[in-house]
Amino acid sequence: MERHEYDQMHALEGRLWWYLGLHRLLVDQVQAAVGRDVGPLLDAGCGTGGLLAALGRSRPASRHLGVEYDADAARLAARKSSATVVIGSVTTLPFADATLGAIVSADVLSHGLVDPALALKEAHRCLESGGILILNLPAYPWMLSAHDRQVHNVRRFVRGRARALVEEAGFSVRRTSYWNCFLFPLMVARRVLLRNTGSDVQALPAPVNALFAAIVGLERRLIGWGLSLPFGGSVLLVAQKGGTKGS
Repeated sequence: MERHEYDQMHALEGRLWWYLGLHRLLVDQVQAAVGRDVGPLLDAGCGTGGLLAALGRSRPASRHLGVEYDADAARLAARKSSATVVIGSVTTLPFADATLGAIVSADVLSHGLVDPALALKEAHRCLESGGILILNLPAYPWMLSAHDRQVHNVRRFVRGRARALVEEAGFSVRRTSYWNCFLFPLMVARRVLLRNTGSDVQALPAPVNALFAAIVGLERRLIGWGLSLPFGGSVLLVAQKGGTKGS
């Protein structure tokens, strides 16, 4: 990811609607899927630490870890979250077999330096039996844009393909859903029709930011009620090492 993208992430992930919605959605999924007495929870590809900090606030009694490829981002994440953050790759996780209770990874398998199959194999190796994997993935290959180039994304996913990759790594998928559904037409207009050449990580006027945050907050509630949204800018996937298959 370009250095200025890390800088923007660090500056905005505590207040920009996208990060607020993403982090709250993933925290909700952790709360629903992960027991209190499991092993450590890893944020795999933790960036500058916003999600790791949110997880720590929601589960203060649990142990949280981060892995981040970029050394500067890893230092920021450790300061922001007060969690243990190690410099490393999701394709060679620096943990012993079956030592983690859960892994969360947001928009990492799309990165050019990541082999998704190898990263999922590593996640499966490191999770204890019954451990939970929660992924957020950018949706639809035809949505690759200038923003993806800024953050070094080389792939985007449809729900079926994401599910197949996770199952091929040995996981049982518990649920999948698209999200960022209601704002998706604006995303398509900005990225595809208008061919925006810059990053999507930009501060917005406060009323617009609040409106967008409320819209994705509504989607988060719908997903929390068990609904699966039919399309959107991202794919949410929850899987388990062992267990039974879900929707």
